[in-house]
Amino acid sequence: MDLGLAGKTIVVTGASKGIGRATAKVFAQEGASVILVSRGKPGLDEAAADIRTAGAATVQTFVADLSEGAERDALFAAHPEADVLVNNAGAIPAGTLDGISMAQWQEAWSLKVFGYIHLCQLYSKAMKARKAGTIVNIIGMGGRAVRPDYICGAAGNAALIGFTNALGAETPAYNVRVFGINPAATMTDRIITMSKVRAKAQLGDENRWEELLDGTKFPFGRLKTSKEVGSLAAMLCAPSVQYLSGTVVDMDGGKQWSGR
Repeated sequence: MDLGLAGKTIVVTGASKGIGRATAKVFAQEGASVILVSRGKPGLDEAAADIRTAGAATVQTFVADLSEGAERDALFAAHPEADVLVNNAGAIPAGTLDGISMAQWQEAWSLKVFGYIHLCQLYSKAMKARKAGTIVNIIGMGGRAVRPDYICGAAGNAALIGFTNALGAETPAYNVRVFGINPAATMTDRIITMSKVRAKAQLGDENRWEELLDGTKFPFGRLKTSKEVGSLAAMLCAPSVQYLSGTVVDMDGGKQWSGR
């Protein structure tokens, strides 16, 4: 199926690894031009080299610490023409309320929560002016299936879910779409880091983290892949799915309803 994304310009944040990198690669395979954004140049360069082999019209990189407002402004100034913005940068730490300092809360939210909101503000204004564009917020099931050992993410993700619902209700009047995706546990470096924190808290030993990722505990007998998230993002950005806006799709394999 031709998704109609060839020649489109896609900005993907947090694109040096994990879901961001996989998402950029899927768009590249559809013939889009992709702009990879991350704070680390070596990781970006490695990702770009890989993604150039996937068939992208062009691949560019932009080094930015998106926890800083000035660097978000700089990204928009350099690439205001994006047809699609994929907000993905952010790594909110696991831990209970007593286990996360206020400095950690502020650092995490400055990147993911306020970073998403600011980039949406910048790009949605430009998209509304030209009456075309799509924004995808990669958020997370932590905002739905809230838990005390991921309280910072529960609060941040829940805020972004509500924000995406509200913004996506406004933008169709301007022919602009805003929607989100809530990935549950996905096999990335980040899930390993979070699992180590949980293993230490629940099992008394961070080295037992693999026990928390036992495939029998997950739908389809496994964690999902980053590519599956990226493929969903690209599919939902297709012009033929125009009527999708203001919603956040839960991508958890039905686990929230399984009673497990």
